[in-house]
Amino acid sequence: MEAYTLHLAMAALIGASTVAISAYFLHRKTLSHLLEFARAVERDVDDENLHAGVVAVDDSSSSPKRHLRKHRSAYDRRIGNGYYRRSSTSLPDVTVVDSVEAKSGHPGTPKINILRAISPKSPVASASAFESVEESDDDMVDNAEMDTTYLHTNGNVGLEDKNGYETLPDHVNANGDMIQLTASKSMIHSHSISGDLHGVQPDPIAADILRKVPEHETFARLKVTPLEGPSPDEVEAYVIVQECLEMRKRYLFREAVAPWEKEIIADPCTPKPNPDPFFFAPEGKSDHYFEMQDGVFHVYPNKDSKEEIFPVADATTFFTDLHHILRVIAAGNIRTLCHYRLNLLEQKFNLHLMLNADREFLAQKSAPHRDFYNVRKVDTHVHHSACMNQKHLLRFIKSKLRKEPDEVVIFRDGTYLTLKEVFESLDLTGYDLNVDLLDVHADKSTFHRFDKFNLKYNPCGQSRLREIFLKQDNLIQGRFLGELTKQVFSDLEASKYQMAEYRISIYGRKQSEWDQLASWIVNNELYSENVVWLIQLPRLYNVYKEMGIVTSFQNILDNIFIPLFEVTVDPDSHPQLHVFLKQVVGLDLVDDESKPERRPTKHMPTPAQWTNIFNPAFSYYVYYCYANLYTLNKLRESKGMTTIKFRPHSGEVVDASSCIQAGDIDHLAATFLTAHNIAHGINLRKSPVLQYLYYLAQIGLAMSPLSNNSLFLDYHRNPLPVFFSRGLNVSLSTDDPLQIHLTKEPLVEEYSIAASVWKLSACDLCEIARNSVYQSGFSHALKSHWIGKEYYKRGPNGNDIHRTNVPHIRLEFRDTIWREEMQQVYLGKAIIPEVDK
Repeated sequence: MEAYTLHLAMAALIGASTVAISAYFLHRKTLSHLLEFARAVERDVDDENLHAGVVAVDDSSSSPKRHLRKHRSAYDRRIGNGYYRRSSTSLPDVTVVDSVEAKSGHPGTPKINILRAISPKSPVASASAFESVEESDDDMVDNAEMDTTYLHTNGNVGLEDKNGYETLPDHVNANGDMIQLTASKSMIHSHSISGDLHGVQPDPIAADILRKVPEHETFARLKVTPLEGPSPDEVEAYVIVQECLEMRKRYLFREAVAPWEKEIIADPCTPKPNPDPFFFAPEGKSDHYFEMQDGVFHVYPNKDSKEEIFPVADATTFFTDLHHILRVIAAGNIRTLCHYRLNLLEQKFNLHLMLNADREFLAQKSAPHRDFYNVRKVDTHVHHSACMNQKHLLRFIKSKLRKEPDEVVIFRDGTYLTLKEVFESLDLTGYDLNVDLLDVHADKSTFHRFDKFNLKYNPCGQSRLREIFLKQDNLIQGRFLGELTKQVFSDLEASKYQMAEYRISIYGRKQSEWDQLASWIVNNELYSENVVWLIQLPRLYNVYKEMGIVTSFQNILDNIFIPLFEVTVDPDSHPQLHVFLKQVVGLDLVDDESKPERRPTKHMPTPAQWTNIFNPAFSYYVYYCYANLYTLNKLRESKGMTTIKFRPHSGEVVDASSCIQAGDIDHLAATFLTAHNIAHGINLRKSPVLQYLYYLAQIGLAMSPLSNNSLFLDYHRNPLPVFFSRGLNVSLSTDDPLQIHLTKEPLVEEYSIAASVWKLSACDLCEIARNSVYQSGFSHALKSHWIGKEYYKRGPNGNDIHRTNVPHIRLEFRDTIWREEMQQVYLGKAIIPEVDK
């Protein structure tokens, strides 16, 4: 019995001890969990403050970067312990970049505050997508409050914002210290974790795509605020830049009534094609009288009137202003300032891409139907005689040899020759021909050899073949070229989304050239909704003078402009030319820009006095073409006719070392004053002042990097990607598909190579395509259909992503940065209209 009692007591003791030990360990484990939970809550509070923008900057204490790194490491460790958190769901990522002096020592180096705010519409991180949907009704009220907080903390730029040099940003006090920014209740609520911590998180990208409206979401805006106002030296430079911009406004032709004011388009549906584009209705002669004075036409209401109705700046004034521009671009302080501003523009764009590239891509995904392939693209610079590719020309020549060998095509050496006889004289047959024998493609031999490049227009090296197949004023009246052009038109219409502005030559050797060209267009019925025309004027006075075709420069001006004024005053005098001019949208100047020339002085000889054998300088051509075209456009506008923009080649040649006292910089300065758009412009990279002026004025640049690669500048050195990053108005063009390109779609080939070499995104390509439509001379109705019915408005208000595939985010960034630059240049007093006239 005693043994049993002893065993029972021992069992009770062991049981009690076991219970006590178990209770101790359970208590200890519970206490450890509570302490760990308390630490986790404390870290949560720290991280909430971190993401809400509570970052204290003290210049005398430890570095803010070290402070950020400390909290970030704790945050990363917690992710490994099972806490799921997305930093990009709704709270903004805040990075404070210290204010440091630039290496150049430029005063007023800005402090940059970058806040990455992800859309409040994005779903919260939760256990299931359905739970997010159920909470969406409550979140909608909070989102409005969150949007206000975001716009306040992020320095949203608008018309009502104050200038950077007048006040500091809202979140910086007068001493330059950061003020703590706390997140709103909606931010914290949307970032909370609900449901199972280990549940599958929804993909916000997929949710955004289904929502179909990402282009209206908030995004990370960039606000750069100088620590101090511009220095007196900078103010002086800005005033001079203002003067240059105002000088351009005085010269540039602008329509008195904008096209969108003349024609209101309520529904930009597909415009109906013109059923009879060559119909001519007699209009009668007006009373206007015109006469040439010192190389410029003057227009009067009638023959008896002595009051000129469309005055234009005289040559002395123009050359004086041109010399002022040239002095400005050579000033050291202005060059330094413009270089600094251009670099800042480029870096702003790079930061924008770092913060918003994913959102731009998401917005493009959400635009139904549209992508790069089916947004409208205009080839803004292509020469008509080289508009086909080499394989197309080869097939056409073989086809004509097979089907029309007995057609009399040329008169040479006192004999009329058939097409078959021409090839027999060259000891060639249709079977012998191939692309290599045709030899029209540019190669290494054409680099820096404009003369050899021009010889590539001769198939098989024979000028007679060029006359037969690539000229419209020949024995067969350009029938072969007309048929070839129609085939190119058909290819463009089949692609539907590609358009072209073909440049065709008027040489100025005789006045009848205009009627011959118009007759060729009308008789061959060369019309397409995808095509408009530009007239290019080769600068060949010295050649015609040596040949005895002209006696002075005045002869060339008469041959070019007298028929245009005659048909404007009396359309019945040149009916075919009147019809053709409805399709003409621009005037171009072409030739080798590397030829030596002397800089014009303020007092140049008049065109009638220019009788020597030397070719006038580029700016001399520019002024007299501009002045006569300005007067002509004013006259045509007053009669309700279409106008013609001045869009010359300029700044193409890179190595101007052979030029005497002048070069491409002079050319670019002259076109800055007078041109709406220019072709090429790669030499802007040599002049930061002109580049900055072209940016501020948003002058269109039709750039052709593949053509430049064959002639003057290696592809990887082309400045197009830099120009694009800085916000210049650039478009891609083909220039000479016959000599340059290999595929049936040369414009897409141009875009494809640019995207591959420079790593352009789909958004970049679509923005360049939109620029090409905006630069082009197509009608207001077509532009409204192609890129949006309010395309003429600045920024996102003029954008329709469903037509352009360009996100509002990108255009709002471009517009905001441009407005800030204009305010910077005009010292906060810039008046910027909402409509780009």
